[in-house]
Amino acid sequence: MTVFTAEHRPAAGGRPLVAFMSALFAGGWIWDRPFAALADAGWPVLRTVEPICGVDARVAGSIERLGDALVEAADAAGADEVVICANSLGGLVALDLAGRFPDRVRAIAVSGAPGLSADPDVGLNMDRRGDVRLQGEQFRDRMLAALFHGEPLFTEEQVESTAQLLRQGSAMVAMARSIRATRTYQVPAAVAEVGCPSLYIWGRHDRMTPVGPWLELVPGHANTEFVIVEDCGHIPMIERADTYTAELLRFLDRATG
Repeated sequence: MTVFTAEHRPAAGGRPLVAFMSALFAGGWIWDRPFAALADAGWPVLRTVEPICGVDARVAGSIERLGDALVEAADAAGADEVVICANSLGGLVALDLAGRFPDRVRAIAVSGAPGLSADPDVGLNMDRRGDVRLQGEQFRDRMLAALFHGEPLFTEEQVESTAQLLRQGSAMVAMARSIRATRTYQVPAAVAEVGCPSLYIWGRHDRMTPVGPWLELVPGHANTEFVIVEDCGHIPMIERADTYTAELLRFLDRATG
């Protein structure tokens, strides 16, 4: 039994499966636009449904176990080769899988990954026991301001589904362990292990995971390209969905031949 529930749309033609991984708080709905566009363009696609903090804390607290769970979902879909698209914490999972499974991961597309800058202040507090607490009712406004450069584009239903999840003790434990995993993950070493074509696509105004440290690290490695999305924050696949999708399609055509 796989950890993640997944939505899968197969396609003929022998292309690798494009697997979209959900983020820490947000489920697979963050990928609505590129998921549909790639399926319409004839790519086999899969996206995990649950946000990372909605799965077992033992899995959520390990970059490697999260990667294994994504591979299990691809296995269940019958895919041998995969392209991994991931945002935020999922970006570290994509890097890790590309390093561990070079014969299987054809390419990766990473945006908004943590690990190279300090955690932003969005109203979260981790205590000495490793638990996370939300600091008052301002959490929602501070989080949305950190995620988007312009007007927040989450629907009320999406915001409420996230709020309901974060009211559960199990989700808070999973989130605490996930955050701890991002703080200890060795990002430069992981990037150095990636040999497949890699697209790093970042919002210019990403306040959650600023682009600067990644711009210093990534261009020194072969087979990488860096795209900065203007007027955009942490979630380019939502805030600038057309730009993100066009860049992803272009990259896929180049990376997979």
